[in-house]
Amino acid sequence: MKAFPSKPILLPILFAGTLAFTGTLAVGVTQAGAQSLFQNIFGGGVRSSRLDDSGYSQRKRRFDDSRYSNEQKVRKPVERAVRRVAPVAKISAPSYYDYKAIGLQRVDFASLVAIGQSASLDQVASGTAFREAASGLAGYELLAEPDIAKALVQYYSENPDFIWVTGDEVNERGRDAVRVLGEAASYGLPAEEYAVSVPSSGLSGDAAVRKSDLVRFEMALSARVLRYAHDAMGGRVNPNKLSGYHDFPEKPFDMVAALKILSLASDARGWLEAQHPDNEPYKALRVELEALEASAENEIVVDPKLVMKPGQTNPELGKLLHLIARDLDDEMGGEYGPLLAGAVDSETYGPELVPVIKAAQQKAGLKPDGVVGPRTVAALAGTSKADRINKVVIALEQLRWLPSELGETRVFINQPAFTARFIENGVEKLNMRAVVGKPSNQTSFFYDEIEQVDYNPYWGVPQSIIVNEMLPRLRNDPGYLDRAGYEVTDASGRQISSSSVNWWAYGSKVPYSVRQSPSEANALGELKILFPNKHAIYMHDTPQKDLFNRDMRAFSHGCVRLQDPRAMAAAVLGKSVEYVAGKLAQGHSTERTSLKIPVYVAYFTAWPDKNGKVEYFDDIYERDAHVDLAMEKTDAVRAPSS
Repeated sequence: MKAFPSKPILLPILFAGTLAFTGTLAVGVTQAGAQSLFQNIFGGGVRSSRLDDSGYSQRKRRFDDSRYSNEQKVRKPVERAVRRVAPVAKISAPSYYDYKAIGLQRVDFASLVAIGQSASLDQVASGTAFREAASGLAGYELLAEPDIAKALVQYYSENPDFIWVTGDEVNERGRDAVRVLGEAASYGLPAEEYAVSVPSSGLSGDAAVRKSDLVRFEMALSARVLRYAHDAMGGRVNPNKLSGYHDFPEKPFDMVAALKILSLASDARGWLEAQHPDNEPYKALRVELEALEASAENEIVVDPKLVMKPGQTNPELGKLLHLIARDLDDEMGGEYGPLLAGAVDSETYGPELVPVIKAAQQKAGLKPDGVVGPRTVAALAGTSKADRINKVVIALEQLRWLPSELGETRVFINQPAFTARFIENGVEKLNMRAVVGKPSNQTSFFYDEIEQVDYNPYWGVPQSIIVNEMLPRLRNDPGYLDRAGYEVTDASGRQISSSSVNWWAYGSKVPYSVRQSPSEANALGELKILFPNKHAIYMHDTPQKDLFNRDMRAFSHGCVRLQDPRAMAAAVLGKSVEYVAGKLAQGHSTERTSLKIPVYVAYFTAWPDKNGKVEYFDDIYERDAHVDLAMEKTDAVRAPSS
């Protein structure tokens, strides 16, 4: 700011007029005092913390612009007071959609009927029985998805021959396919949506009717086989139509090529079953589904609202102890088996039982505090059989959205479990607690590849946080980013002071970037692990270590905070933890991974542990309900198709 004249000037006792007074004020009173007097005269003017369109302080401009006379310097704030201010705005989170199932259409067999009508005696005699039977498709109403309807007509127009029929009978390939479709429920798929009526065996009645029945069966089976293969490979539900939080690449499926392969295959069953995901979690979930279907409903039901601390008495305790005893593994059984055998009917939570409860909590992934509460009851007593079956069916569906082979080495984050795992060569090496997005800032469901580790990272603040959380404060305190250790850059990459920006001029679009410098207070802690994606989600450290002690850990803005980030960084780099510590001691740097390791930022409320035992978790974002509804809508569309 320019220095003001030091010559003392006495204020007149009487005012000759407002302008005369303000002219004297401009050169003889301190800036703060002038502002106070100015507000008394002109009704407050403009808040001194606001900035003009150039980012220059209005308060400073008011007394520090040689372009204006004293009179103009006083009038300037009055003129600026009426300038337009951008309205307060918010950047909305992704939304959930009204799911639309793919509709069915009637297959247009006109071109295939024409083939049958034009079939010559030579063609029929040469073995192309399909041509003679094709006329039986006239008037046949078969409903199918548009892609399947198109593929049927294209394939049989180019390859006018049977796949599932030989002579006057359904062949072995056809019988195998029908059996596979009938077993769809074992994969969590509704068998009725793939059912096909098989013509009776043997020659009976009119030959033309028989041929018509066989060619119609041929079309129906091909349509249902394509539906089954499509669903087994990519799922019945299109995940990207569920919400903005679901982000998966489309799985290409050449239906015409599939029919060609099946026409030559000697093992139709093998080909169809191979369309399902080929990974251990999928197999474990199938085993769980089979066991659940064969099991009885929970015979022991514990009050879901039970709360007990050591020393208290409640008859529900015995039920919980029975469940712990029933599910003992070798490790817990060896240590606590004898104790439980004599205490399963106890109603008093004595000190001897505290280690048992803590061990059961630890095994279930809960905080081992020894206090029995609703989360402990839910983890140990489980949910109803119907609920567990539903979770498994949804988990099987969601696994079809992922690659068939997950990768022998991978990182798997399961949001409802609040865990991040590192699997190397098929063996789980790390399983740590994680913090994920809160319900208002949900973590997306997608997969990518890890590419880089940043040591002592900068935090590039997302626009959503700048607009939704920082901007309201910046309008009243424009310098707070400078004081808090943040850097502000303009569109050209030039670093500027946050106090030089007119934050009042911006709403939902702020043309500045903000990042936090490396420090102990940095929101990302000492390192982050990047897998670049459009959601700006990555794994990182955090200064808020206490959050990992909680059982429910949905607190972030969407990124994944790790309990042991050094171990995860070492794992994905193929280095030691000591190596990572050494890099951190050297200050800010980045390091590329030698291998691009798949990372799954997943959402499963039923998921197997490293031993294949399926565990169940709360639906923290209520996403299962959206998958349920989408499957119901798909069922409703497909119902009239059989």
